[in-house]
Amino acid sequence: MPQLRIVLLTLFSLIAFAANSLITRFALEDTAIDEASFTMLRITSGAIFLWLYIRIHKHKHKKYQASGSWLAAIALFLYAVSFTYGYRLVTAGTGALLLFGSVQITMTIMGYREGERLNLKQIIGFALALFGLVILILPGLTSPSLTGASLMCISGIAWSFYSLKGRNSIEPSISTANNFIKAAPMTLMLWLIVYMSSNSTITVPGAGVIYALLSGIVTSALGYIIWYCILPELKATQAAIVQLSVPIIVTLAGALFLSEEITLRVFIASVTIFLGTLIVLNGKRQY
Repeated sequence: MPQLRIVLLTLFSLIAFAANSLITRFALEDTAIDEASFTMLRITSGAIFLWLYIRIHKHKHKKYQASGSWLAAIALFLYAVSFTYGYRLVTAGTGALLLFGSVQITMTIMGYREGERLNLKQIIGFALALFGLVILILPGLTSPSLTGASLMCISGIAWSFYSLKGRNSIEPSISTANNFIKAAPMTLMLWLIVYMSSNSTITVPGAGVIYALLSGIVTSALGYIIWYCILPELKATQAAIVQLSVPIIVTLAGALFLSEEITLRVFIASVTIFLGTLIVLNGKRQY
């Protein structure tokens, strides 16, 4: 794949990831939709869209059935649930920092297991990025909710597994569609359990539905197809690192569109993680 195309597709994916954080946070903050409904609508709408997409493009039935995996679907489900419930408790920028900080740590460790090695310079950068994550979650007046922070970290770990499962995909769109289709019943089951246990009337606000569908179809389904397409071109460490630009985008956009405060803690954590990322990117890999 040409380098320019890789850069452009990577940029689109990162914007989609950032938009997902903003849309989810805005929906939970400014509409009456609950976490279970948002997750169910997001994954289900993405599954329907992707199913239609591969049918329109006339992929072979046998090939369609063979792709995707239950492990990837479970990782997608865990990511989506933790992501949504976590964003009820943390701001957009803080959530993105926790999410993608966890992604970098997890994917770097998994990359090491695959044979990727970091030299001393890169190890220092990795440690600096990890230190930025620690700064963010240390107890204090401006520290995020421990439950919210934990959920975002779980979401990041699940996303790492989901991403790495897709690196060897022959047909990214088909794999993504199958993973969404397998994950959709899981979110529906969660939705039913939540409402059966709460004994409340099912009410889903129109505005919340729109945001959930936008998240499911545009920033998730389309975004993940493109992300799966470029993953084979990226090493595990690179895939982790490029995603660390997302928290910066989300933090600035959250301040601009959601009137969220950029605290000194978030600023220091963002700068520390960003500098660590640059150091890792600029260091030559040893194999």
